Amino acid sequence: MDKAAMYKLTYGLFVLTAKDGAKDNGCIINTAMQVTTTPNRIIIVVNKQNYTHDMIMKTKEFNVSCLSEEVTFDIFKHFGFQSGRDVDKMESRSYPRAENDIVYLDEMSSAYISGKVISETDMGTHTMFLADVTDAKVLGEAEPVSYSYYQKHIKPAPQPSKNVGWVCKICGYVYEGEDLPEDFICPICKHPASDFERR
Repeated sequence: MDKAAMYKLTYGLFVLTAKDGAKDNGCIINTAMQVTTTPNRIIIVVNKQNYTHDMIMKTKEFNVSCLSEEVTFDIFKHFGFQSGRDVDKMESRSYPRAENDIVYLDEMSSAYISGKVISETDMGTHTMFLADVTDAKVLGEAEPVSYSYYQKHIKPAPQPSKNVGWVCKICGYVYEGEDLPEDFICPICKHPASDFERR
């Protein structure tokens, strides 16, 4: 099987935000889509290792900020390369809140969508949440960023090194060592060893 065929599927990139009590948090996801218009429902798929996942399991509410092609790599580093369990991702600036009192990104986003979870499906490493859309707003005219656009225009190229290692084809993380363990999971994007290539 040619696993590279999976990269031909189209994906967007989003900042998923949630709130539990006074705690706000967000993470990067690549799966959010409308599944019905009547009723207006969407699904999101979230890695179980993300703190935002646990918040949504508890509160059943979230916002999805649809990142635009204006987005910088700093947004991906800020929301994707660190855990809300360890840092307060919202302390660096003030974000607006939607009607559900959850923050959303008003810059470098083309829209936000608020959801209220009506069911969850266990997908192994991820959970798929089905939600009613409770609010939505267009924020700008810039095109939504696709996964392909991110790979070609936003993600920095891996820096050359003389050390032997493996490079994650998804986020560029470098594992240094002769052999990559078969069960290795990228600490940045949570993809498996099959998404690494020798450098």
